[in-house]
Parts: sequence; C-alpha cells; structure tokens
Amino acid sequence: MKKVLLFLFFPLAIFAQNKIFNAPIGVQAYTYRKHFPVDVEKTLDIIQKEGITELEGSVPKNYTAESFLASCNKRGINVVSTGAGFEDLINKVDDVIAKAKALKVKYVMCAWIPHKGDVFTIEDTEKAIKVFNEAGKKLTEAGLTLCYHDHGYEFGPYKKGTLLDYLIQSTNPDYVSFEMDVFWTMHGGGANSPEKLLKKYPNRWKLMHVKDMKKGIIGDKTGHAPAEHDVPVGTGQANWAKIFKLAKKAGVKHYFIEDESNAELMNVPLSVAFLKSL
Repeated sequence: MKKVLLFLFFPLAIFAQNKIFNAPIGVQAYTYRKHFPVDVEKTLDIIQKEGITELEGSVPKNYTAESFLASCNKRGINVVSTGAGFEDLINKVDDVIAKAKALKVKYVMCAWIPHKGDVFTIEDTEKAIKVFNEAGKKLTEAGLTLCYHDHGYEFGPYKKGTLLDYLIQSTNPDYVSFEMDVFWTMHGGGANSPEKLLKKYPNRWKLMHVKDMKKGIIGDKTGHAPAEHDVPVGTGQANWAKIFKLAKKAGVKHYFIEDESNAELMNVPLSVAFLKSL
C-alpha cells in the first residue's frame, strides 16, 4: 500500500517542483485604492478570497499597526513590505523605521524620485544615490531592507548605459536593493528589459511588482500611462515564464500583483489564475 501511495504522489511532487511560479502570491495595496478607504475589512476579505497571502502596504486610516496586523493575520495575510516617500527618507528616516517596525515588515520601498516634469536628470540620479545610501545604511542597521521601485523614467541614456544602470551601480549593495515593477520596466526600457536587468544585476532585486502592459503599446520614459494600458497578468507583453525563472535566480523574494487599471476586481482574479497555472 505504501508503494502505491508513493507512486500516486510522486508525480504531484515533481509537478510542484517544476512549476515556474511557486512563490506566495502577494498584492500591492494600491490595487485596492478605491476599496480600502471605504471598508478595510471587506477589502481584506476580497484579498483573502483570491488566495493572496502577502501584502505590500501601509496602515489604513483609523487603524493602528497592531489592529491592522490583527485583521490581516486573521485572514492569513502577511504584511511583508511598506512604502516610504523620498522626502521622508531624507527628513524622517527614524519615523520610517518606526512605522516599518510597528508593521513588522522587513522591506521598505520607495517608488518615486522627485524630478521636474517628465525629464529625469543625472542631477536627480546623483541626489537619489546619496539619499538611498544614507537612508539605506540606517534601515540596514535597524534590520530593514530599503528597495527602490523603478518607474520607467530612469532609462534615459547615460554614458554606455542608462541612468538606472548608474543608480544601481552607484548605490551600496549592502544598504540598497531594488523592487522591479515589470510594467514600468518595459514601459521605460523596452519589452525585454526585465530579463536583461535581472541577468545584469543578480542579487540586487528583492521584490517585484507583477504587472503586465497591453500588447501593442509602445512605452516612454515619462513614468505615466493611461489606466487601460494595465492588463491582467499573462495577457500583455511580458514573457512571464522567462521573467520568473530569472527572478528566482536573481534572488527576488516577494511578488506583488499591482493592478493600476480601473477594473481591478475583474483583473486580479485573472492574474491570480494565470500565476497558479504557470
């Protein structure tokens, strides 16, 4: 009987090992930006129903970190990353650390470097390098990991590469890591740029926003795009099988679906189903 059971379960074990995507499924709280302000508990119910077990986000209004964590934990949702503004990394880094500690997260991500208009310059990059290295050192000493989330505008040319190359190469890997947003990476750097960057900078990418760009769209370096350009994962331009294989090799630890469309309640279930099918 034991041999029969072993035979039956052996193919399942092989299948699980061979799955291209086998990480916990996470979501960025911004996906539910229209829902959290209305009813936090119902929004967490939606997330739980989708089988999502990880969250990147901050404490909602009228909640404490403790009460929000209790609501998440009750539903089997683990908060693993939170956001911090660029100016807060300069002027309020102690507050950033305290808020992250209260949420019991390991990662703090910054999603935007201030710059004038749609042009990101070498001066903006130099300032960011200084800010990230200094803040990252303090966060590292507090047991946290700072990750910069690219947004597409960093792909302007610089020397033999891009400003993003310069940013990655000039930040201290002991203090600064990165979160790849696949949509914005394709939007600013081209369809194959996620794969190229994962290969080029292994061990620098710790987090990923799993987000797809509508087929036929040609991006730019503005960091802005219409909501309808964001489509369910697996229906757009990204080569997810290749991206996930390279991400695993590169050391990406957590993956968050982020849907910036206006059809998140329809799109997220499709994205989750696609990830489970890989």
